[in-house]
Amino acid sequence: RSTLFPYTTLFRSLHFIGFALLVGTIAIVDMQLLGFGMLRQTPAKLAADLAPWTALGIAIMLTTGPLMFSADAPNYYFNPALRFKMVFLVLALLFHFTLHRRAVRPDVSPIAAKLAAVTSLLLWTMVMAGGRMIAFI
Repeated sequence: RSTLFPYTTLFRSLHFIGFALLVGTIAIVDMQLLGFGMLRQTPAKLAADLAPWTALGIAIMLTTGPLMFSADAPNYYFNPALRFKMVFLVLALLFHFTLHRRAVRPDVSPIAAKLAAVTSLLLWTMVMAGGRMIAFI
């Protein structure tokens, strides 16, 4: 076992907090794109206001995730749920930093914005599902 083993619970807790910040802020923007809540702000303004919190969530997650992995690397490496999560994490992050950022612009059609919001929510849901399955596989 790794020397980080005693801190695994701390890393896991921080990882969940980071994930809540990340997905929570993205979901707020997605819900606004879908027409639910925060309708007085434009999607671009809302995304800009939440961007520091989103970045903090990403930073926490991308720091604590590898630390948790290193605490029991052989078991995590062969866990198919972790691989599932990593695939969807990469897809979700790529989507967020490309198409999702374009979807909040004022010149984007409402249909495209809604499609981006639904896609974003589905991708992050798959990341959450993969993370949850890690403990059971």
